[in-house]
Amino acid sequence: MDHATVWQQLGHRVTIVTCAPNFPNGRVFAGYRNLLYHEEWIQGIQVVRVWSYMAPNEGVLKRTVDNASFMCSGVLQCFRYPEFDVMLATSPPLFVAMAGRMISVLRNRPWVFELRDLWPASIEAVGALNGRLLTFFESVELSLYRKADRILSLTHSFKDNLVMRGIENAKIDIVENGVDDNTFSPDSVTYDARQRLHIDPEVFFVGYIGTVGMAHGLETLVDAAALCRDHAKIAFLIMGEGAERNRLETLVRQKGLANVIFKDFVPHSEVPNYLASLDCLIVHLRPHPVFHTVIPSKIFESMAMGTPLIHAVEGESADIVSAAGAGMCVPPGNSEKIAETIVRMSKDREGIKEMGKRGQLAVRANYNRRVKAQQALACLKRATGGKTPN
Repeated sequence: MDHATVWQQLGHRVTIVTCAPNFPNGRVFAGYRNLLYHEEWIQGIQVVRVWSYMAPNEGVLKRTVDNASFMCSGVLQCFRYPEFDVMLATSPPLFVAMAGRMISVLRNRPWVFELRDLWPASIEAVGALNGRLLTFFESVELSLYRKADRILSLTHSFKDNLVMRGIENAKIDIVENGVDDNTFSPDSVTYDARQRLHIDPEVFFVGYIGTVGMAHGLETLVDAAALCRDHAKIAFLIMGEGAERNRLETLVRQKGLANVIFKDFVPHSEVPNYLASLDCLIVHLRPHPVFHTVIPSKIFESMAMGTPLIHAVEGESADIVSAAGAGMCVPPGNSEKIAETIVRMSKDREGIKEMGKRGQLAVRANYNRRVKAQQALACLKRATGGKTPN
């Protein structure tokens, strides 16, 4: 939606095709219905919603049916969409890219494969997919890369992976994630989330905000909290929902931890309030080579808010945090090192303020959403053969 807003402001007509809002619990949000086809306008952007089978963000089978049903609905309804010059289809889930390919054939329009994660490799990394089904999806994935008019990769590592697997280098553009530093700014804070969570101002408050999924390995954060239990002035927030949330809450109870708070998702517009409440944000993914290719978008939101990072993801994203001086990089899966870093940062309040300031400067210089949206627009233009897309 962020790129679409910029494109619309630049004078382009944008249509977004999606389903009725239901993430992460698989229940339709108030005010919506799961209709076969529905149109609405949001901030000047036409949003088309098609029917899908809805499931909570947990369990591979139901989520697969959910994604496949959206693909089928999107393709079946494609002749009702407004006229367009080019289409952008985002993966994961891979089913959206599959829909993009089919619609491009049916409507005879070019399409761009926006690559936000290496799927199915990322789901294989957490043990959720293997054998013949994995081989099948990998063959589909490669076929889609080859058939896309262009590929918009969010990281250099993704591009390197594709080129190594035989995808043409010249058709791949790299546009990293960015952030709207007006929305994610200390000036955008509307309430004191720390006070709402009953966290004393003297407490060093460490948080994780995002999906609580298999890839994130957040049991490591719980173990780090256990190692910090004797530090009365350190507390942890895990805010989000997902397949691992119940297991983590059980683990916290079993360990008898009073220094960990769980909170459900809040609307994205409220996330700045919670980032502002933290002394540092932790970003963590399991220690697996496939996650070395990922750049979590939350690092840019945290940097824009001036919230320092404890970054436990190896690879390209660690290079970004290190180069900006926006936090401390630690090995993923190492609860002892994470706990040690938290304790050390809690004793250096002036140092972490400087990290926050450096993060803000880096975002303004290199990761501004408007600039990234214009770079992505240039990729769409190349897919149309130079025509300015609508």
